[in-house]
Amino acid sequence: MGEKGRQIAKLDHKWLVAELSKAYAFEWVVHHYAALAANIVSGLRTPVYSEIFKKAAEGEFGHANKIAKRIAELGGEPPETLSDMEKLAGFGKVSFPKDRNDIKGFIKVFLKMEQHAIALYDNLAQKTHGKDLVTHELAEDLLADEVAEEEEYENMLRE
Repeated sequence: MGEKGRQIAKLDHKWLVAELSKAYAFEWVVHHYAALAANIVSGLRTPVYSEIFKKAAEGEFGHANKIAKRIAELGGEPPETLSDMEKLAGFGKVSFPKDRNDIKGFIKVFLKMEQHAIALYDNLAQKTHGKDLVTHELAEDLLADEVAEEEEYENMLRE
């Protein structure tokens, strides 16, 4: 980020990079689990849910890239190792259903992840409001995506 861009961000850049690094790590963790789910889910509707999880993985990867760009603009670097990302993500252990036919079990895992992301981006949006417009808008955009995804998973559970 250029000098003026750093000046207008009225927050501690170390704190902001740390918060964005948590978000980046979380998006990578969700990307991993969605890609995994796309490959291990089974049952009659496997092609449908495999595609849903594949698209979710792609979406989370896109979110991670947007966050990485913002971290770089702030003069930071995203976490480099997968073990660092798992620790930073702050989500805890992910347990898919042992029965790979349990589609609702998979969806419940992803619903919890979306709710975690909603809290993360809401917090970031609240703390950057009026202090860092660029990060605030990024947090709002990501928040809107996560809210929509939460609703999709809730609707799938009702089917």
